[in-house]
Amino acid sequence: MPGKKRNPLLLRFLIWRTKNMTQQQFVMLLSALIGLTAGIGAVVIKNLTHFIQELLEGKFINYYHHAFYFVFPIIGLTLTAFIIRYVIKSPIGHGIPSTLYAISKKKGIMRPLQMYASLITAPITVGFGGSVGLEGPTVATGASLGSNISRMFNMNQTTRTLLIGCAAAGAMSSIFKAPIAAIIFAIEVFSLDLTIASLLPLLLASVSAILTSYFFFGSGTVLPFTLKDSFVIADVPYYVLLGVIAALCSIYFTKVYFKINDLFKNINSRLHRLLLGGSLLGLLIYFIPPLYGEGYDVINNLLQEDYLKAMGNNPFTAYMDNFWIVISLLAGLVIFKIVATSLTFNAGGVGGIFAPVLFMGSTMGHCVALFLNHLNILKSPLSVSNFTLVGMAGLMAGVLQAPLTAIFLIAELTHGYELFVPLMITAAISFMITTRFLPHSVYTMELAVRGELITHNKDHAVLTLMEINQVIEKNFIPLKLGMTLGEIVYKGVVKSSRNIFPVVDKDNNFMGILLLDDIRPVMFDKNLYDTVKIDELMQSAPEVIDRNADGVKSIMKKFQDSDAWNLPVVSHGKYQGFVSKSKLLTAYRKKLIEVTV
Repeated sequence: MPGKKRNPLLLRFLIWRTKNMTQQQFVMLLSALIGLTAGIGAVVIKNLTHFIQELLEGKFINYYHHAFYFVFPIIGLTLTAFIIRYVIKSPIGHGIPSTLYAISKKKGIMRPLQMYASLITAPITVGFGGSVGLEGPTVATGASLGSNISRMFNMNQTTRTLLIGCAAAGAMSSIFKAPIAAIIFAIEVFSLDLTIASLLPLLLASVSAILTSYFFFGSGTVLPFTLKDSFVIADVPYYVLLGVIAALCSIYFTKVYFKINDLFKNINSRLHRLLLGGSLLGLLIYFIPPLYGEGYDVINNLLQEDYLKAMGNNPFTAYMDNFWIVISLLAGLVIFKIVATSLTFNAGGVGGIFAPVLFMGSTMGHCVALFLNHLNILKSPLSVSNFTLVGMAGLMAGVLQAPLTAIFLIAELTHGYELFVPLMITAAISFMITTRFLPHSVYTMELAVRGELITHNKDHAVLTLMEINQVIEKNFIPLKLGMTLGEIVYKGVVKSSRNIFPVVDKDNNFMGILLLDDIRPVMFDKNLYDTVKIDELMQSAPEVIDRNADGVKSIMKKFQDSDAWNLPVVSHGKYQGFVSKSKLLTAYRKKLIEVTV
């Protein structure tokens, strides 16, 4: 790692690699390695979670008492909080948003603890009933591995970002056994450039991860389903309707998610947030057991059109022969899943929103199909399982704003492209309507509001990749306060090739600037050399660049607002040098070529 003494074996390998492998070949090798490690991370997280869940649900809830549905989430959140505070001793971000933050603000550098933090805390959160998913923590674990491996081998930021995308693709490929959708997910969510240079590493990472998944899990998937009903052209209007409903649910999902987050931010005590969030979550799960954990069992039962099994034992079990009770309960799952997810996060749980989105989407699609079929206005009934699948795509397209991922994920999960047309219809409509009201996804909303999102803006990304230190020029001659005109001429003008001079005090604090144009009318009058002081000639700088606070984007804005060609740079008030607009634009063009090739 940078800043540490290098391992002799690693040093020898780096020397061998320089002599025997091109940079492109080495990136390919690293992408396959990162895909493998991301796949193993996915296997560990999934297996550990399922072990905890089967132990608790099988031996306690089923054999002893239903009330454990209320108790377990609080226990799990308490254990998670204890581990974060006393074992990890550092806050853990929420999966994909924390990864996007690292790319946007930390140049893709992620802390080593993120390689194992989610690996420990996410299974406890979800295993004990936290209503969140494991995809986000799996991606964060893989991304941290990718970041730290790339740092170990001195990769630049562009390559480091690509390898983080490889880790994300590997994690998703391992979980869903959908390698194409995993690549598209990495490109859409992390806004990677789709070039041959990026596509091949993503492909290698995705393939190595899915092979890892096959080795440990065999051919089983989280959503084992094969299409039973073909697409019927007469159903197109109803898929359009499903897209509209998916958009409304997506807006509801995002609004509720951030509203609950804002409410909990007003509670300063972590203990109070844990007790309140955990108690409300336990209460929800006690009355609505399907909200327990990720919810893939519920999704699979809905895909088999067995809503009775999907609803499990609940206070309304005796009334499940009433259609309107069933519809109300399914609608309740859609309404309360995001509430349960938000409570889990704000109580201190660790997880992601991918599984809750699939849960809500499947329940929404199932509910819509049942309702339309019940009206008896259709010539032939709609395929409930197909609507359940397409509903997942609709909500993914809206909430995650990743329509291509939604389409290809469902297509790959069903082992075919029979539903490609309805998937495209519903996903496109949901995406278009949602983005009309919400310009950013749940993943990127907070970063975008704070102005810290660069992954989805190419110009902003290039500006962030640039280093201010690379464009500071120091061949300017500083002039001291109190200098006479004669001293300015002999100590500054005669010795300098520049037409601008920084003015500093005895402690090198920046005080202003002196332009050659300011003294040209008097510099040849030697009678003024001893009487005119610099204090009378100097002026304030149109803008000042703070080396510690200003990024390249804000520097560009200062040049634009001031219409200056050179601006002084300070650090804690001390003069550092100047940045010229021409050098900054030259550096920008070079970085743009480097990023886009």
